[in-house]
Parts: sequence; C-alpha cells; structure tokens
Amino acid sequence: MRAPLLRPVGLFVTATLLNGCAAQGAPSFSVFGAYFPGWMLCGMIGVAVAVGLRVLFLACGMDALLSLRLFTYASLGVVAALLVWLVWFGP
Repeated sequence: MRAPLLRPVGLFVTATLLNGCAAQGAPSFSVFGAYFPGWMLCGMIGVAVAVGLRVLFLACGMDALLSLRLFTYASLGVVAALLVWLVWFGP
C-alpha cells in the first residue's frame, strides 16, 4: 500500500533538489589551456590573501597578539575568497 506512494514522493524530492541545476554549466576559465572552475580560482586567491596577511602580520608584530592563529588566517582566507566570488560573479 505504501509502495505506490514512494515513487511520486521520491520523484518530487529529486526534482526539488535538482531545481537549481542549470544547463549553462559552471563558471570556468581557461588558464594556460586548461579549464578551471571559478570556485577553485577564488579559493586559490583566498589562500594567497591569507598567506600575504600572515606575512604582513608577522612584519608588523600583530601575529603575536593573535590567540587562535589558524582560525584567524583560515577565516581571513575564506572571507577574501567569498568577496572575490561576490565581486566576480555577484548579481
């Protein structure tokens, strides 16, 4: 009695979850002939910004004031990556 109801519910859930998928594909860029997805480029920029800020903080002496360095630099990298994504692909 439950089996006939499971198929339409399963199809509805699948269609709802795939609703955001578009036929146009993911944003990708040609870098030296290879296509890289946009999120990967934004992530690499975020890592570069976090490393650059670490060098800057070490030079200024601010690194010694941080209590949770790993989380600070990781969050700075994530914020930088998300800002690049927002500026590059934003509305």
